[in-house]
Amino acid sequence: MIELRVNRQAQKVDVSPDTPLLWVIRETLGLTGTKFGCGMAQCGACTVHLEGEAVRSCVTPVSRADGKDVTTIEGLSNDLSHPLQQAWIAEDVPQCGYCQSGQIMAAAVLLRENSDPTDADIDDCMTGNICRCGTYLRIRRAIHRAARLKAEGGQK
Repeated sequence: MIELRVNRQAQKVDVSPDTPLLWVIRETLGLTGTKFGCGMAQCGACTVHLEGEAVRSCVTPVSRADGKDVTTIEGLSNDLSHPLQQAWIAEDVPQCGYCQSGQIMAAAVLLRENSDPTDADIDDCMTGNICRCGTYLRIRRAIHRAARLKAEGGQK
């Protein structure tokens, strides 16, 4: 039995310790906002936070999360009040939307560590998150907008 906290809720899962965290999140816990993309940690669609750090859940064994905090896109906010979610909507970022939860989760770590990122900072952080629709300029604008929202007193 593996015990972890997902989106601030204690969970016990009876899975093999080498099961990818992604499958525990999606299949065992039923949280489908985190997406399967490549299965090789190269696209970023499966990005979640493990103890506050962005990780690719498709290659992270659930044993690594034992006793730790995991945050998925569902845990960022339950009412779309997070500045990144507000900015994503305002900038009309998603086209197909498939990669967007991973994009937002990566951006959340960036903004936690750098409250006023430059274009280069954003590009460096987000380079591992692939958007097949090519919404990179909208993603960058949304991250800048979210930084402003946070500075103006937005949550998180």
